[in-house]
Amino acid sequence: MKDLYTEITNEIIAQLEQGIIPWQKPWTGAADGAISYSTGKPYSLINQMLLQKPGEYITFNQCKAAGGHVKKGAKARFVVFWKIYQKQDIDENGSPEFNDDGSPKTHNFPVLKYFQVFHLDDCEGIEPKWNNKAAEIADTDAEAARVFFEYMQREGIKFDQGTLSDKAYYSPSLDLIHLPLMSQFSKTAEYYSTAFHEATHSTGHPSRLNRFSGSAAAAAFGSEEYSKEELVAEIGAAAILSRLQLRTDSSFRNSAAYIQSWLRVLKNDKKMIVSAAARAEKAVALIMNEAK
Repeated sequence: MKDLYTEITNEIIAQLEQGIIPWQKPWTGAADGAISYSTGKPYSLINQMLLQKPGEYITFNQCKAAGGHVKKGAKARFVVFWKIYQKQDIDENGSPEFNDDGSPKTHNFPVLKYFQVFHLDDCEGIEPKWNNKAAEIADTDAEAARVFFEYMQREGIKFDQGTLSDKAYYSPSLDLIHLPLMSQFSKTAEYYSTAFHEATHSTGHPSRLNRFSGSAAAAAFGSEEYSKEELVAEIGAAAILSRLQLRTDSSFRNSAAYIQSWLRVLKNDKKMIVSAAARAEKAVALIMNEAK
């Protein structure tokens, strides 16, 4: 049986070991993201990282039904999704539990599943179905500022911008984001990359997505808790910048030390990247004010 967590983790690790940061690629909402041929919708963040190549993806049977065929030797990619199952509750003695009306007590549990897809370039006799172009954003800087500050105001997060400060951070205890001045960044996109990184951290506050447990918010650099939260913030910020069509070079956070830290914890926890991507997706929806 395919161990999806291991396969996903190995794929991400292989990219990191080559110096590639998979979440820096353009994703959801961008003209060059990966989308479903069937629905025209962009794939989830974890699938964007796995598929990498932009364009439409189709299953073998969908391609055949549309009158096309997959080229000989083409390699399929897998797309993952959650399937929810119900299981009956068991008491401490191993006996099934029931409600007062006699119906069985149950709980839902998710199981990671997959199916295989091919890029449309690997198919013949079939044309692209969707005009996958993102809406033009006249002023990307203004749109980034609007999204960031509307989120801050909507959630009541404090904002502090210190004069010539060289630190950027989110304080869970104060529910405050602190940023250096915009003039201290070489590019406006770098400023908003940092702003949305800290904004993604702020979604973990107990009053929002309640992502912090114990001392997770103040965990030491390189620790598993620290690296997990940093992954969430990095993926979230990159996804938002892509949605806003802001492009930025590798920032200071993606240094060799960070890559080594991520490699270490990913190798120790095969479920981490899947969990981080799912949490980042929820954070992005909250910041962009989109229902999920």
